[in-house]
Amino acid sequence: MSLWPRLENLLPQVQKPARYIGCEQGAQAPTHGAGIVSWLLTYPDTYEIGLPNQGLQILYEILNERDDAAAERAYSPWTDLEALLRREKIPLFSVDTHRPAGVFDVIAFNLSAELTYTNLLNCIDLAGVPIHSTARADSEPLIGVGGHCTYNPEPIADFVDFVVLGDGEEVVGEITEIVREWKDTGRFDGSRRSVLRELAKVAGVYVPSMYQVAYDGAFIAEVTPRFADVPATVEKRTVADLADWPYPKQQLVPLTEVVHDRLSVEVFRGCTRGCRFCQAGMITRPVRERPAEQVRTMISDGLARTGYDEVALTSLSTADFSGIRQVIGETISDAGCDQVSVALPSLRVDAFTVGIAAEIQRARRTGLTFAPEAGSWRMRQVINKLIREEDLYGAVESAYSQGWRRMKLYFLTGLPTETDEDTLGIAELARNCVALGRRHHSSPSVTVSVGGFVPKPFTPFQWFGQNTVVELSRKIGLLRDDLRQNKGVQLKWHDPKATLAEGITSRGDRRLGPVIEYVWRKGGTFQEWSEHFNYDLWLEAMAASGCDVDWYVHRHRTDDEVLPWDHLSAGLHKDFLWQDWRDSLNELGLEDCRWTPCYDCGACTGYGIEHVVASTSPPAGGSQGTGVDLSQGGAVPVVLGKRPRAESNGDDPQPRRLVGVG
Repeated sequence: MSLWPRLENLLPQVQKPARYIGCEQGAQAPTHGAGIVSWLLTYPDTYEIGLPNQGLQILYEILNERDDAAAERAYSPWTDLEALLRREKIPLFSVDTHRPAGVFDVIAFNLSAELTYTNLLNCIDLAGVPIHSTARADSEPLIGVGGHCTYNPEPIADFVDFVVLGDGEEVVGEITEIVREWKDTGRFDGSRRSVLRELAKVAGVYVPSMYQVAYDGAFIAEVTPRFADVPATVEKRTVADLADWPYPKQQLVPLTEVVHDRLSVEVFRGCTRGCRFCQAGMITRPVRERPAEQVRTMISDGLARTGYDEVALTSLSTADFSGIRQVIGETISDAGCDQVSVALPSLRVDAFTVGIAAEIQRARRTGLTFAPEAGSWRMRQVINKLIREEDLYGAVESAYSQGWRRMKLYFLTGLPTETDEDTLGIAELARNCVALGRRHHSSPSVTVSVGGFVPKPFTPFQWFGQNTVVELSRKIGLLRDDLRQNKGVQLKWHDPKATLAEGITSRGDRRLGPVIEYVWRKGGTFQEWSEHFNYDLWLEAMAASGCDVDWYVHRHRTDDEVLPWDHLSAGLHKDFLWQDWRDSLNELGLEDCRWTPCYDCGACTGYGIEHVVASTSPPAGGSQGTGVDLSQGGAVPVVLGKRPRAESNGDDPQPRRLVGVG
């Protein structure tokens, strides 16, 4: 089965052969054979981007712990190796045992960015599998996808057999059992369509071929199941207790350089902050913390096993973790963890304190990154990122006072109701941060990173018409001109043309399948990479497929429009999202729902899970602080009262809990 004898002779001819050899510390040794369902977990980008992905590593371990499953990994080969594979007629392969992709029962992709869709098609084709699901034979692998992009999988519906919404830890076992029966007992009479119909009955699994779409002109009229036993709405899967899933236990340690080359430990999932632009915060609700003791154990065991000297505590807002100071302090104080650097990749400036800065500074310092997202308080109320200037300056001052010299600040531009004054506020914040740094250091630096805003499904901004390339470029130009003479501030920005391509795919429907296929067939792979991104090719593909860019990207949606993902559910009530959209236009902020009556977004009520936080009252200084008392340990469960969600009647909404208004 191994392709290694044929591959080995090709590797000296490619740029980074270590991408393809496997043999990492932590790699599994799967056993294939009768009664075993084989999975090829694939990341549709390069090895150095895909290997650190925690979702893929978690499923890799869980599947290999099962008696009826074997999981291996694959990544998109870079263009140099791809050319050699096609020339030599060698298919896509696993990096673990170099088995051909086409011999696996399931090829499952983790999709975290829409611009990897063309790589998805490329990997399926390299595996020797037809790219269209309708053209696949019973003997060919099932093609599955998961990840944040799959909350609107309609643009790739023609190419995938099944989609997993939400957490994968539990559902992969249920999928394995169905596929095993299909293989071994003939229960489904051997037909591919029969096994897909059975998969469609699994909670959290969406099978596009089991649904039909009716159109009313350019608009979707309805999406309906083809069979009575297929659910009309597919609900996401939610793991209620992270303590039951302490993965990865054997994090992969690569033999070559990768991004985020460090130990990563997930401290919680979900977010209650309610930032209206943030799809991850909306779709991963409710908040589920990992027990602090388990976090400490995962850190100490992981550092001892891997030899890493840096650990990243990952979540959507790590400083909100109830045991954050204790975990940091004990990690750094551990006698076996000398000179360990603790990275907090997702920091809210209103949750970063001198205490946290003091704990982290005891270890080797790295740069700090904060994400104010918008340049003015008005704009931050619109997006519900309720961070005042004094919050940012306090966090920056804390960091500089503890020895940091460089900061990164992330912002979005092209947000709803944004004015030039809001845009230029980004430059003003950066200048003021540098000035604070000069109180402590001679040459502090601030890197300002600006991305164009792309509205995402299952957020309050899913109805917003995205800014054009011309408008985004103009706003970047305003910032560039304003910061030209400012020493200590470096401006970086995302290409507005790539932002448009992402906008095409993020809220599209099934009619965009030919667009993605066109770009791929014309050589448009690795569209996430600036050296390969081809803006003209996307416009050409849209025109060739009869799809209008303005209609898909730049127009506002109405509340009565059927959205391509309305038959899927992230656990959020649509009328909650619409009300939040109306609130944003009225510049009304909503407090963190841990400290208010329930807004009834649907996340907790739909799954019977309540938030577990560290104290029963907001921290001193206001309700928009960390959400936890960082001086205390222990977690106290808080059951919040239910509150009827607001009903929209099409008029201006009645304000709910207001923050910073007046």
